[in-house]
Amino acid sequence: MTREQAISLLRDRPVDFAHLLGFTKLGELHNGWMVDMLTGEDDETLQASRGTYKTTCVSVTLARIIILLPRMRTLFMRKTDGDVKEVIRQVQKILKDPHTQYIVSCIYGVILRLTVESATEVSTNFVSDVKGTSQLVGIGSGSSITGKHFDFVFTDDIVNLQDRISRAERERTKTVYQELQNIKNRGGRIFNTGTPWHPEDAFTIMPKARRFPCDHPEIRPFIDQKDLAALRESMVPSLFAANYDLLFVASEDVIFTNPRLGGDPAKVQQGITHIDAAYGGEDYTAFTAANVEGDTFYIYGRLWRKHVDDVQDKVVALHNQFNAGRLYCEDNGDKGYLGKELRKNGVRVNIYHESMNKFLKISTYLKGAWKNVVFVDGTDEEYINQVCDYTEDADHDDAPDSLASIIRVLWKKKPNQSEYIPPW
Repeated sequence: MTREQAISLLRDRPVDFAHLLGFTKLGELHNGWMVDMLTGEDDETLQASRGTYKTTCVSVTLARIIILLPRMRTLFMRKTDGDVKEVIRQVQKILKDPHTQYIVSCIYGVILRLTVESATEVSTNFVSDVKGTSQLVGIGSGSSITGKHFDFVFTDDIVNLQDRISRAERERTKTVYQELQNIKNRGGRIFNTGTPWHPEDAFTIMPKARRFPCDHPEIRPFIDQKDLAALRESMVPSLFAANYDLLFVASEDVIFTNPRLGGDPAKVQQGITHIDAAYGGEDYTAFTAANVEGDTFYIYGRLWRKHVDDVQDKVVALHNQFNAGRLYCEDNGDKGYLGKELRKNGVRVNIYHESMNKFLKISTYLKGAWKNVVFVDGTDEEYINQVCDYTEDADHDDAPDSLASIIRVLWKKKPNQSEYIPPW
């Protein structure tokens, strides 16, 4: 192997390098991840279902950085010190592997030796840093990083179950992540991997994630579907949703799980729309466009944490975009003001007074239709998450309320149905 071939293998074909090391289940998807981890320029976030070898990709990349960019300093962070140690051990094994030793000798003409090999640090004979900073340092998110500086920062699962159940832990993790920005050298980058656990966890302040849930076409080949079905049955809905669907489920009292995604937006054309308006405070304005085909309800949803007046133009534009018929709007909160304003913009509005208990409406109409609800592409993730988070005690219910209201309208339009409760 020539020097150029060895460098190209590590830089451009890390999946082939990983196969030599015994990580034979990695594929072209992982090759793309690992190339980006090494050569990308901006901060990034990768969320992928459990069992998709994202931590393995990080381990291989940490070793590649040590070899190809020996002067760079890398920080690896996980939730706890114990979690860090297993990855550092794996990096050390990769560096001492005979295949790695051969590739390194082709590049540098010398034998790779580990000069620092502790539970949390790795350094090689390629560098001699007078400051004593190792090439790779691993720490838990609870450790102090003040005064440290790194070129690469990798966070892996620094958001976990603790962040779901504890607001204090969520805020602490956010503070830690913000501090990482201060220790990143100029021109450096942060690469985050993990799964989301709460609508307000640290992922909300990270770059928007590239998401690979368990039903993603590129992920399905790496997860045995029988095993996945068994996991779904054995795990509580909130844990499965976070770990495999990459969705938030607030508690074990949730009603709506396993949302059907990926519908064609054209299916919503010439349907109807609904708006659940916010008039200040912490509420959201929810907009739903829907149509029914046979027994299937095709849904497009948007969610804004804004006063309805601030998004009224967007609502009108979306209503027109879908060439929708009527827009349904209740008058309970504003005596019909919003509906009249929308009419001035040329929208055909059905203003109604809501008399049905909200929980009863959601738990009958939406629950009854749930298995036949398909969210079309373009629907806000926040909209779907709020639906899946819904319980009788949920802090926010604007999306499920709007969705249940529009399904009630569509259901009543179907022939030979009773007046209120759907027969599912």
